[in-house]
Amino acid sequence: MDPKSTAVVLIEYQNDFTTEGGTLHGAVKGVMDQTNMLANTVETVKQARAAGATIVFAPITFTEDYHELRPSPYGILKGVVDSKSFRQGSWGAEIVDVLKPEPGDIVIEGKRGLCGFATTNLDFILRSRGVQTIALGGFLTNCCVESTMRTGYEKGYDVVTLKDCTATLSEEEQRLAVEKNYPMFSRPMTHQEFLAELKGAGGVETRSRGYEAA
Repeated sequence: MDPKSTAVVLIEYQNDFTTEGGTLHGAVKGVMDQTNMLANTVETVKQARAAGATIVFAPITFTEDYHELRPSPYGILKGVVDSKSFRQGSWGAEIVDVLKPEPGDIVIEGKRGLCGFATTNLDFILRSRGVQTIALGGFLTNCCVESTMRTGYEKGYDVVTLKDCTATLSEEEQRLAVEKNYPMFSRPMTHQEFLAELKGAGGVETRSRGYEAA
């Protein structure tokens, strides 16, 4: 695994999910604690960045009245609207402090649905940078992470899913997604397994790049 052609894609590490007081934190806290996903992600990002991999953030945001969505949303997006989550400019929509983007990281704009590719220029950014391998972490394990995984697989990327850098609404959903669905469309790994492959191929080498926002 070559760090120069690898990107760690961080899906919705925003306060509404990650942090006490976030609108949806209570729903995911149990699995977050079980997988230790936030601390694992911080370690992954630090080491992958030092190895030379690209760090990509894919937050989701909406206007105050959610007019980007259909008039009567249903399913998971209805839950977002009902809980008033991820509103642009709100604390809840901000990326959690322990993972604030650093110079050289990329923040993808325009995510309005589940798949990280669907309403954004993520594919263009990754291909422009010669990325072939994407390692996914974030929320929800069986929703936005899984949707992004499936599309990445279809688009021909080498997709890695970071099993212990994800969380969802229940331990059962977490287990079924990781054990049954992830192996069909990705190479599931712990964050330690991923870092071992990444550093084994490219070594640890820091580099300085300017901040980019896509």
